[in-house]
Amino acid sequence: MRHRKHGGNFGRKPAHRAAMLRNLAINVFEGGRIRTTIQKAKAARPFVERLVTLGRRGTLHARRRAISLLGGNKRVAKLLFEQIAPRYVGRPGGYTRIVHLPRIQRPVASDSAHRWRRAEGLRIGDGARMVWFEFVDYQPPEMEPKEGKKKAEKE
Repeated sequence: MRHRKHGGNFGRKPAHRAAMLRNLAINVFEGGRIRTTIQKAKAARPFVERLVTLGRRGTLHARRRAISLLGGNKRVAKLLFEQIAPRYVGRPGGYTRIVHLPRIQRPVASDSAHRWRRAEGLRIGDGARMVWFEFVDYQPPEMEPKEGKKKAEKE
């Protein structure tokens, strides 16, 4: 029976699995979002949200627990407590979201018509479903126009 057996082991030993979740969390804190598989995103979500909740508390004990859960990474813990957690003070939970990428296949323009390339939503090697794992208030950075267009606008 499968009772109370939620969460997968990803074919890894417990220490490797914990390191994977820690690295996913660190990358989300540093970049705001990451592209990963749906299974890893679902496993990392409770871990990331628990860390943000610790950041919202802001106590010394919460800071030490966060540093411990982040593997001693004080730089990311400082980022969590000073920049990320204050954004969610009024929010009772649900700090992250999982956005599925499209699975459609598109032909490669440069090759002949019979060659197909997988879209972003499927990983090339094994066809695993890919998602964006991001904070709910994530805004993608604005794309700046290239210098050639700027020069044309000035003239």
